[in-house]
Amino acid sequence: MLEARTEQENIPMEKRRIHISSKRQITIPAKYYEALGFSKEIDCIYSNGMLILTPVKKDDPAFAEEILADLIDQGYSGEKLLAEFKKINRQIRPAIEKIIEEADTLAKAASENYIDPSDDIFGNNNELED
Repeated sequence: MLEARTEQENIPMEKRRIHISSKRQITIPAKYYEALGFSKEIDCIYSNGMLILTPVKKDDPAFAEEILADLIDQGYSGEKLLAEFKKINRQIRPAIEKIIEEADTLAKAASENYIDPSDDIFGNNNELED
């Protein structure tokens, strides 16, 4: 087992090889499972050739308060309020994920079309000099 310290947090970092079953399943070691507070679901993120497994974060209560306030303003109460709240609350995560995806696409496009302002002053480094 490889153990190192991260510079920022000075917390041990461990590396452990985990078997992948024929059904593409893995078993998370109990030590990591408990330390991260995993339950029945985890978020799996693919980035820069890595898979990152993180605990599912609780929904932001600020959204819940705003949703409830809006629904109450619309006249909902009792069981209808609860049903409408659940319906809208389920739509938040996919909506946020779509916004993030669109922002990532825009950022990628902007970075591909980025022109360094110093090129106007010093010339483009990619141009061949005579």
